[in-house]
Amino acid sequence: MSIKALANQVMIIAKSYNSAFKKQDRNGVYYMNFPFQNVDLPLEERVNDLISRFTLDEKIELMCQYQSEIPRLGVKKYKHGTEGAHGVAWLGEATVFPQNIGLACTWDPELMREIGSVISEEARVYYQRDPAVNGLTVWAPTVDMERDPRWGRTEEAYGEDPYLTGRLSTELVKGMQGDHPFYYKTVATLKHFYGNNNEIDRGSASVSIDPRNKREYYLKAFEPAFREGKAGSMMTAYNGVNGTPCNLNREVNEIVKKEWGMDGFVVGDAGDVLGTVMDHGYVQSYAEAVAGSVKAGIDSITDEQDISFRALRDALEQGLLEESDLDHALRNTFRVRFRLGEFDPIDRNPYGHVPESKLCAPEHADLSRKAAQKSVVLLKNNGILPLHQDLESIAVLGPLANEAYTDWYSGTPPYRITPLQGIQEKLSEKSKAHFHTGLDKVRIREAESGSYIRIMNGEAAMLVADGQAAESAETFERNDWGWGNTTFRAVTTGKYITEGEKGLQVTAEEARGWFVKESFRLEPAENGCFVLKSWEGKPIILDGAQLAVSSEPGADGAKFLIERVEDGIAEAVRAAMASERAVIFVGNSPFINGKETIDRPDIVLPADQQALIKAVHEANPNTVVVIVGSYPFAVNWEQEHVPAILYTSHSAQELGRAVGDVLFGQYNPAGRLNMTWYKSTDQLADLMDYDIIKGKRTYQYFDGDVLYPFGHGLSYTKFAYEELSLDKENMGAEETATVSVLVRNIGGTAGEEVVQLYVRADQSRVTRPIKTLAGFRRIHLEAGEAKRLDFKLPASELAMWDVTRDKYVVEQGNYTIMIGSSAGSIQADTVLRVDGEVIPPRSLQQPTRAVNYDDYEQVYIDECREGGESVALSKEQGWILFRDVELGAGASSFEARVSGGIKGGGIQIVLDQPDGQAASELKVIPTGGSQAWTTVTAEFNPISGRHDVYLKLQGEIRISWFKLS
Repeated sequence: MSIKALANQVMIIAKSYNSAFKKQDRNGVYYMNFPFQNVDLPLEERVNDLISRFTLDEKIELMCQYQSEIPRLGVKKYKHGTEGAHGVAWLGEATVFPQNIGLACTWDPELMREIGSVISEEARVYYQRDPAVNGLTVWAPTVDMERDPRWGRTEEAYGEDPYLTGRLSTELVKGMQGDHPFYYKTVATLKHFYGNNNEIDRGSASVSIDPRNKREYYLKAFEPAFREGKAGSMMTAYNGVNGTPCNLNREVNEIVKKEWGMDGFVVGDAGDVLGTVMDHGYVQSYAEAVAGSVKAGIDSITDEQDISFRALRDALEQGLLEESDLDHALRNTFRVRFRLGEFDPIDRNPYGHVPESKLCAPEHADLSRKAAQKSVVLLKNNGILPLHQDLESIAVLGPLANEAYTDWYSGTPPYRITPLQGIQEKLSEKSKAHFHTGLDKVRIREAESGSYIRIMNGEAAMLVADGQAAESAETFERNDWGWGNTTFRAVTTGKYITEGEKGLQVTAEEARGWFVKESFRLEPAENGCFVLKSWEGKPIILDGAQLAVSSEPGADGAKFLIERVEDGIAEAVRAAMASERAVIFVGNSPFINGKETIDRPDIVLPADQQALIKAVHEANPNTVVVIVGSYPFAVNWEQEHVPAILYTSHSAQELGRAVGDVLFGQYNPAGRLNMTWYKSTDQLADLMDYDIIKGKRTYQYFDGDVLYPFGHGLSYTKFAYEELSLDKENMGAEETATVSVLVRNIGGTAGEEVVQLYVRADQSRVTRPIKTLAGFRRIHLEAGEAKRLDFKLPASELAMWDVTRDKYVVEQGNYTIMIGSSAGSIQADTVLRVDGEVIPPRSLQQPTRAVNYDDYEQVYIDECREGGESVALSKEQGWILFRDVELGAGASSFEARVSGGIKGGGIQIVLDQPDGQAASELKVIPTGGSQAWTTVTAEFNPISGRHDVYLKLQGEIRISWFKLS
């Protein structure tokens, strides 16, 4: 720092002290009185005053997740980012709710608001204990669209529909942030903005999303939480969108902050700012990465702080950033800290003191049970459910029957009720529950020496091989989770084999963690032996008598024989045959075969679980299957043969009681699926295909047969829909219609129905969804009771994104209004006429963005570093289509901004069909790279009239914009 700069900083500090005066509080402690501490001043004045008092070094050290203490100003340490996806996590015991996929199955916005309030209360308790470590900016909810059920983080979000996701997440945000006009209870950080729906290569991949997909699907889910919910924070995603890493995405400023009015702060995901260099390779220096991120709207950096501080200093010294850029970011983060009440007397803040008794309060446990009950989905029931409590015997079977798993973002529940426990609580004293996991019990023997593996030293449980008889060997319960992942759990201790510091040990309480070291791969070798490999593919070797993990992935591993001591399926069959009813609990582990960093290889159940279901059902046809899972599953055989199937998600501390309540009819299930359950992955497009329109993804566009449709869920009673009506037959593009329907419980028991409103445009200039959710209501009806429901349907809910003019448009025409119990079960429909716009023919006389095409083949969207985006070829040739173009009396010139890469390419203008005669052909010479741009022109014989215009591309060409005149 120069002498002049140093002098300026000294003057700033002196000014801070000279402009303040000391006061003494009731405890005799002196404190400074600055304008920013004056609670009667407007918020922006207070924020600006505080920021103006920071030195440049202080500003730098306030730009990261862990904000530094500034004692001279009374600014304390603060941490952005307390995990709270479905309960406060990682801080200690807290109330745990179902995974988000389960909460979304409740279709209950009011419940979500209650849950948000509980999360904020418990976060406040932890904050009061240690405000420097336990922050009040909570990283939740996850709003990413789940267009593919194979995504490893499907458990974290709210499903495949933007309307449902928007309603549920908005109410959660309201509950978390409270209803005070100034003070926040906590601040919700929406994540991850956006297009974050694959784990493979997530840190380096870029996804291609055109304007209609972007506006009508991916962004639509985020918008209401900002516009209506006033969310105070947002996190960007690891991936790139259209060639630009999300932390550099200009839409953070242009759409989220300006268009949607978000006035809080934006945080980068952990490591992604520096990952702009390390993973994306987008820029060459950390200075460029932090500068670009801050200018693009990142206000808080969640990366290694010392590196980030140095990068910020370098960026300032190199002129990539100005001090004013830091001021802008810090105003956003401190505006939130002010509204959390940090700088105000505690008695002014209604959320300033939450009693310790609120942490894991009994009423919070009750809400967790209520949420778990409401989330249970009855997928199928041929009359076998509900069960009777006076059953003489019941078989409770399966690998998940006596488990209540948490996931990576779960808190630590104060207790866990497993399904077995929940069922046992329901049974009468005369009833007997026969329990078995259905898993084989095995001993493991090293093939060459013949020595068995057994546990030594009690709790230390070192895994050794010795020559003693098999009777002294440890017996393990083997769980084959499929796709090469197996866990071994000791029968005597209940602990798992894991990779420890001294080799393999039997010490793990659960198979969980960022790296699941309890999961092993069994690779077949000669003579029926196996080579065991660790979670990262390294072979298990013998180191004397100790089993260890080789440091070399390619080393020869020891050979093992797996000897079955007990046939798990046979034991489960025996229990089923001895029981009146059998209930099998199957599903996934939240840490194996699908989680953060790992996408699912398939959507079927593990083969061993399928075999268990088939064997038990054959032994006892009165079998119920309960899927406890983080994802949709393709359970085709089960749907065809098993009389009843339930679905519930993981993680609720009251899981077992909620499932027991539903199984025995003490709670009538009303959960509804938040995602389509497909029959197989053959019905899915490539995981990296983000175009839901052309790829026919989700219920909106998929036109094949599915296993269970979006919104599906049954009840122990039945409902009838009557008297569907509209308050008007025609409405304008700015008006709202009221949709009215009478819903009647025609069954013999009370229950809840989720009434779902869908809409469809009957004609359009573009491909519109088969149907789109536009409203829903979860209602309770006593047997025989009827209720009339009114849905407000603004014309704006019928809008589509018009790529010809870059705006939302409500098209003129007829719209079918549908009411039903799922997307696949429409009970009544009617037609509404809307006096909207007729989209005029396109004009290409002015520069037209290439990404505003109507259709395409073999292209994807990439960046244009000059500004905006470009269309690039995914193969040697492809095309983009612009429909209904008015060429007028004649167009005879073509101009485009293109790059020709290393090899160059060409453009053809073709009318009306892609294989037609070219009206013009232009050769594009190499420009030296994909981001080396030039303007090309061509003259041709005039073409006139209205036509569909194809631009056929070939070679290495990329096109940013073009015009025909």
